Formats: sequence, C-alpha cells, structure tokens
Amino acid sequence: MEMMTKAKFTMVDPHIKVNIPKISFRDVAGMKEAKQEVMEFVEYMKTPEKFAELGGKVPKGALLLGPPGIGKTMLAKAVAAEAGVPFLSMNGSEFVEMIGGLGAARVRDLFREARKRSPCIIYIDEIDAIGKKRRGENKSSYMTSSEEEHTLNQLLVEMDGLESKTNVIMLASTNRADVLDKALLRPGRFDRHILIDYPTLPERIEILEVYLKKLKIEKDVKFYSTRLAQLTPGMSGADLANICNEAALHAARTGKTVIERNDFEAAVERVVAGAAKKENTMAPIEKRTVAYHEAGHVISGWFLKSTSLPLKVTIVPRTGPALGFAQYMPKDK
Repeated sequence: MEMMTKAKFTMVDPHIKVNIPKISFRDVAGMKEAKQEVMEFVEYMKTPEKFAELGGKVPKGALLLGPPGIGKTMLAKAVAAEAGVPFLSMNGSEFVEMIGGLGAARVRDLFREARKRSPCIIYIDEIDAIGKKRRGENKSSYMTSSEEEHTLNQLLVEMDGLESKTNVIMLASTNRADVLDKALLRPGRFDRHILIDYPTLPERIEILEVYLKKLKIEKDVKFYSTRLAQLTPGMSGADLANICNEAALHAARTGKTVIERNDFEAAVERVVAGAAKKENTMAPIEKRTVAYHEAGHVISGWFLKSTSLPLKVTIVPRTGPALGFAQYMPKDK
C-alpha cells in the first residue's frame, strides 16, 4: 500500500549526473513574452535574498495556459534548467485512481519530496484532471467523483503551505482553464496566469530553424524555414516538429539521400489534409463533380481580393473525409 501512495513523478536533478539532455531557454524557440514572465521565477531561485531584502513576495506558482502542443511543458523544464534546481513533474491523471485517498496521498508525497530537495520546481501537466470545479450551490461542477475532490482539497492545502522560506515554486499547465476551480486560481496559489498562444510567423520561422538544423537537407536552413512558416499559420510547435519528421520520412520512402523542398511540401499536405489515397477509385461522374468543386475554390481564390491565393489543387482523395484538396497561401491572423 505504501508503494501505491508514492507519487509517480519524473525527476530531473542537476545535482545528479545522468544522461538526460537539459532544456534551456535557447532550446525554446518563440514564446518571447512567456519567457520574460517566467524569468522572474528563475531570478528568484538564483537570488532569493534580493527579493527578501525588499520585502517582496515572489508568486508561489504560475499557470501556463494554451492549446495542446504549444510548448508549455518544455517551457517549464527550461525554467528549472536555467535556475539549476530539481524539477519534479507529474501528469494530473496520475494522481487519481479507484482506491479512495490515493490521490491525496500522492499529492502529499510529491510536495514532501519537493521540500526535501528545496530549492525545487513542481510541475503538474494537465492540471484540469484534478483541478476541476467542485460541487457547489450553482450545480456547475465538473467533478466526477469525491476522490477527485479530495485530491484537489489536498493540493490546495499543500499550496497554502508553500512559504517563501521553503523555496519551492509550482508550475502547472492546462488547455481547459474554463473548468478549473476558482479556489485554485486565486492570489496566493497560482498568482500568475501565462497565456501561450500559437506561434506567429517570425516565431514559426524560429521554431522551424531549430528542427531543420537536425535534418540532412539539400539547401540552407533559411531557404526552407520562411516558406514553411508561411504555409503553417495556426500550427503549434508540435505540428511543426511533425512536419519536419514527415519530410524526412517522405525523402526516405522515395529513396533520397537528402531532404528537398518537395518533401517538405508533401509533409505539409499530409499533416493538413491526411495521406493521399491513390488506390481509391472514383467513378467518372464523381471525379467530374469533385473537379468542378475544387475548381470553384481556385477561381474564387484567384479573383476575389478578400481570399487567399491558391497554391495547389488536386482531386486525389485523402485519408480524411475530403475527396479533393485545395491549398492556399494562408494569412496570419
């Protein structure tokens, strides 16, 4: 039973020599505003006396908000690496199980370990798994069991117990801030709410260059990064990494020794619309109908000023529901 109550955290400790690559702010491309926000926590971990002399209190925690794949976990790891302190991370879903009281026990164990290794950073990914709104008078609870409620209550107690002298800071991330309990968000717990949005065009160029440097490409990194960034508005860092990997796979499938521009374009198409189903046969009347439809996209895109310019059109079906595919020169928001 004692083993079950142990928190299943992943630990990165700079004081223990292991072959785990460290992530610094230089590895986290884009997210300039978010990095500026979290730098305050790095400064506090390095020189806590500077804040104490002025009578200031550093926030106990920060909540990283943003869509999936945007780089929230990577940013949290970079904070710990830059500060040179241990990093204890868990996923919110790893706390709660069927056995009553197990979630609360794991919360206690996680914070106990963090205090032991102080100065330290705790990170809970997908905190909405244990931080949902509790049952209240308005009946708008997202909780599904009393075990989740007990786990959240214990988390609130532990966060309240984080005094400045403990030198433990808590970071958490979610893409569902709307379901979080208000008690979790109040000042004194997660004081800072840091929004990380989809990368802009310059940020996508920066992110792509990080991944492109790891690939065996035909030309210079900058030859590909700007073009790919223009084709990928609204994509996350994880999407961009996937495109680079798909380009390498496409080059390997076609017997190439280096990755070329058409490999990247094929990768973008695969990520956006799915793989081509070339063996799928359509009746002549179906092909004709799809061709008319896709041609309509191209004509409207070419003549209407308010639309994006067409780049490519095909009536080859994809693994998604579409029978054809029209690609445009996208615009950033």
